[in-house]
Amino acid sequence: MKSFKSIRVALVLFAGIQLCQSCYYDNEQNLYHLSAVSCSTINAKFTADVLPIITNNCATVSCHNTTAVGGVTLQTYDQIYAKVARIKQRTLVDKTMPPNGALTPSEINIIQCWINAGAPNN
Repeated sequence: MKSFKSIRVALVLFAGIQLCQSCYYDNEQNLYHLSAVSCSTINAKFTADVLPIITNNCATVSCHNTTAVGGVTLQTYDQIYAKVARIKQRTLVDKTMPPNGALTPSEINIIQCWINAGAPNN
C-alpha cells in the first residue's frame, strides 16, 4: 500500500515538472513564431491594404468567393471581420492559408498590424 502512494506521488511530481517545462515560450512572437513587426510604421487600412490581399489571395474562384467550397465567403468587411480570429490563426500562426502559396512578408505584416489595431473598417 505504501509503495502505491510513493508511485502516485512520483507521478504527480513528474507531471508537475513536465507542465512547468512546457511553458517555455512567454510571448506571442515566440510561441507562434511570428516575426516582430513594428505596427507603429504600418498603418494598415482595410479597404486600401487588407481587402486587396484577401481578394487576390483568398476570395478567388473555388476558395472564399461566392462559390466558396468550404462555405466561408470573404468578400465584404462583415464577412472578413466575422472570421478575423480564424484568419489570424491560419495566415499568421499556422501559415496554412492561402493554400496556393504563401503571402509575402509585407502582406503578412499588413494583416498582422490590421488585426492588432482591432481590425477596423477603415
